[in-house]
Amino acid sequence: MSRVVPTYHQRVAQEKRALIVTAATALFLELGYDRTSLARIAERSGVSRATLFKQFPSKAALFDAIVAESWSTADEVDPPPAGNVVDGLSMIGRRYAELLGRAQMTDLFRIVIAELPRFPELAHAQFSQGKMPYFESVRSYLLAEHEAGTVRVEDVELAATQFLGMISNYVFWPALLVPGWEVSAERVAQVVDEAVRTIAARYATPGPGPSTDG
Repeated sequence: MSRVVPTYHQRVAQEKRALIVTAATALFLELGYDRTSLARIAERSGVSRATLFKQFPSKAALFDAIVAESWSTADEVDPPPAGNVVDGLSMIGRRYAELLGRAQMTDLFRIVIAELPRFPELAHAQFSQGKMPYFESVRSYLLAEHEAGTVRVEDVELAATQFLGMISNYVFWPALLVPGWEVSAERVAQVVDEAVRTIAARYATPGPGPSTDG
């Protein structure tokens, strides 16, 4: 599929959008969602108020953009084909670990947790627009593998939760809670590999039973 090359004006708009999202994320973390105005975000990002309001008419729309940016992947439109669950889950696991390792993802969760008592809608936005669409893509992939006969998964929702949880519990949650927590690339690869092997073994299709001939 050929990619559409953005025009000069489109590139400028994209660059300004990125500056706005970055500035908003930083200010939400520094001052809190409630105390951060769109005018302050425009000043921090170095764009005019008119430019900011043209792209984001409200703070809610701006937070939605932070969610989308945090959960976006370059190859999200190309899910792995069914037929080889180890290869497919390895691809998904690497994508997920890369997402969780981004500073934007940690920032997003910190904003949501800090503002949850006063702005529960932020948590709903993060869950419905970020977490759940990604989770659904993994669930759909496991269902496709089940239907293809490569694995036998009676509860694909549970299997997806198990797989993603094995990765996030090591790669993401400690980093969110413990300052300075770091996981090497080699360790992340090992965590993903072990998660893949665990799911593949747990949901492997039963092989033929012992022969009764002779």
